[in-house]
Amino acid sequence: MPEKETLKQKTAKGLLWGGMSTGLQQVLGLVFGIILARKLSQADYGLVGMLAIFSAIAACMQEGGFIAALNRKKEVTQRDYNAVFWTSIFVSLFFYLLFFFTAPLIARFYGEPRLTALARYSFLSFLFVSFSIAPRAYIFRNMMVRQSSIIALASMALSGVVGIVMAYLGYAYWGLATQNIVFTLSVSVLNYWFSGWRPSLCIDLRPIREIIGFSSRLIVTNIVTAANTNLLSVLLGKFYTATEVGDFTQANKWNTMGHSLITSTLYSIAQPVLTKTQDDRERQKHVFRKLLRFTAFVAFPLMLTLALVSEEFIVILITEKWLASAHILRVLCLAGAVMPVSYLFSNLLISRGYSGQYMWCSIALCLAQLAGVSLCVPFGISIMVTVFVAVNIVWVGVWFLLARRKIGLSIREAVGDVAPYALLSAVIVTGVYFATGSITNIYLSLVLKALLVAVVYCAALWLLRSTIFKEVVLFITRKNIE
Repeated sequence: MPEKETLKQKTAKGLLWGGMSTGLQQVLGLVFGIILARKLSQADYGLVGMLAIFSAIAACMQEGGFIAALNRKKEVTQRDYNAVFWTSIFVSLFFYLLFFFTAPLIARFYGEPRLTALARYSFLSFLFVSFSIAPRAYIFRNMMVRQSSIIALASMALSGVVGIVMAYLGYAYWGLATQNIVFTLSVSVLNYWFSGWRPSLCIDLRPIREIIGFSSRLIVTNIVTAANTNLLSVLLGKFYTATEVGDFTQANKWNTMGHSLITSTLYSIAQPVLTKTQDDRERQKHVFRKLLRFTAFVAFPLMLTLALVSEEFIVILITEKWLASAHILRVLCLAGAVMPVSYLFSNLLISRGYSGQYMWCSIALCLAQLAGVSLCVPFGISIMVTVFVAVNIVWVGVWFLLARRKIGLSIREAVGDVAPYALLSAVIVTGVYFATGSITNIYLSLVLKALLVAVVYCAALWLLRSTIFKEVVLFITRKNIE
């Protein structure tokens, strides 16, 4: 079978499995999130949210950009995977000890003495996840999407059950911390099992030198991205109460669940596919534009609909005590709509080896976010979130300017691939908002709004003879793509 057909089949299969897996993960996350949010308080989520940035930075350091670096190598040996395995463990141990002894300083920064013990317990996940880096790299490089899907679903199910049981036993925020620890432990064990790869006791770290130039820039970038993602949680934790941090954490969780439905699906196939086509610029451009259209086709209607029903969604699922988070969620969804597009452009840079540009662009984004949000601290959470979202939306253009010359993508082509779905979604969501404004029953309002957007959107694409809509239907029916 020709290579192009094989790659096309892998891409289609990856999208199908990735989409199904992510969808099921969102259902599980929805169920567990509802139960936990009803049982726990805003302050419980706020305490855990204050530690999120430290966990995210440590995760970036222990992963070290090794997964992307190994994916780019033409040939990867057992020696390479083994070096990554032991390096990840050493780095994780270092960071756990570092955060263990600095936990009192973290608690003092936030003015929350309870964070000392909670941090030392929560950060155990650093150690567990380190064992999964090399097996994950193997699974990622070989596009083992089905196995990756099983790992994610099983880990989420097990950790969710543990978190719920502990919450109902009265362990409060300790249950949330334990849920994360169980998740990382499960991921490590299952990656080890499904990959079939096994480490050796021969510790040779010399292969790290060959990939450190590329991966080091990814480390810096990932740290900056993690800091940027958790920037608001840190500032809110410093200047506002744990309850207000909890409201933001809850809103951000649902927003992340929404846009990660697309980015998680893309993660399984975007970088491997773009890397495999890097030697054929025209072919890579063709593949990228298809992925870009698919991303816009899904991201804009999904996230704008979530913004539309945010109040009904929050009140119905996790009660009125979280109503403040609904208003935050509505604004965050605007950024959530463009994040998958930014993610795709950044992955194009990585696939072509421009990790330096990726790094500096991410640093500049973080600085822009920090400057904008810091200036808004006196004006309250709503203004801070609005500025945060605005910078994210504007930065899509910056990612495009960096990526366009790599594959010869013009502004007209990029706008033509994204704008129709963004504008159509915005028009439909706005129309549905005014059409359903008189409905007072929140249950009817939620169902009717979501249903109307879905039906009108699909009908419009059908009438407009949208190619991507046809291809998605063919994906679902498992027919060949023309």
